[in-house]
Amino acid sequence: MKFLDEAKIFLKSGDGGNGCVAFRREKFIEFGGPSGGDGGRGGDVWIEAVDGLNTLIDYRYQQHFKAERGHHGMGSDRFGASGADAVLRVPVGTQVLDEEKEEVLADLTEVGQRLRLLKGGDGGYGNAHFKTSTNRAPRRFDPGWPGEERWVWLRLKLIADAGLVGLPNAGKSTFLAATTAAKPKIADYPFTTLVPNLGVVSAGESVFTVADVPGLIPGVRPSRGWPAIPSSDPGAGPPSLRAIPTPSRFGSRHPGPVPGPGPASRLRSPARSPVPAGPVSIPVTQRSPSPGPG
Repeated sequence: MKFLDEAKIFLKSGDGGNGCVAFRREKFIEFGGPSGGDGGRGGDVWIEAVDGLNTLIDYRYQQHFKAERGHHGMGSDRFGASGADAVLRVPVGTQVLDEEKEEVLADLTEVGQRLRLLKGGDGGYGNAHFKTSTNRAPRRFDPGWPGEERWVWLRLKLIADAGLVGLPNAGKSTFLAATTAAKPKIADYPFTTLVPNLGVVSAGESVFTVADVPGLIPGVRPSRGWPAIPSSDPGAGPPSLRAIPTPSRFGSRHPGPVPGPGPASRLRSPARSPVPAGPVSIPVTQRSPSPGPG
């Protein structure tokens, strides 16, 4: 299952429609007066967290999102229609950051949460708006106000209901392959998994998503594995590791004896809750490396 956990996109709200200059011309109406309507309001840009998504891959192939412009005013006191809003549908756990990644503009943590990122421009006034007792035939109109625009970053910090984290070559991908239908790459050397793999676990009547996160080792540096993650900024570091601070559940994989039944049988057991209330620790026996040639 391919996914993207960060994307840079351009947003623009709709411009307001222009006002209209018109006069009422009708038989037997000697002084019809101005009848130019106002322009419509531009569309807003909204972001909404929806269920059923766990990736930002849709925003890799389309980076520009623009709301519709408001329609212009017309004669006979007809106002322009408002422009349609642009709605960005993202997975739960998505953050919206400014272009410099210094400010969090929105943090979507619940299904159905909806926030307005940019406001559409107001429509301009038609000449009917400027009619007064002393100016009965105004020829003034106002253009619509421009909408807002900006570049933002979308960062996904929750890619699954449960996450498997641990040292390299501890068996995380093997556990994912044994409990789900996913087919991650499995080999007898460290750092086989370079990007997280996702799988769906069916436990009784419950279904939840598990993420296999690449192996973590302390003190790594650039050109020697993944860049180190500063403790003060859990959102920094390699792109595939940003989801670690906020999964729903954790499962750690580390060497040790196996107490009782295997992990796969415990997950598939309908008598147990498929997602425990706290962090999950599932120790397994470390596989012995295969002997090399000679």
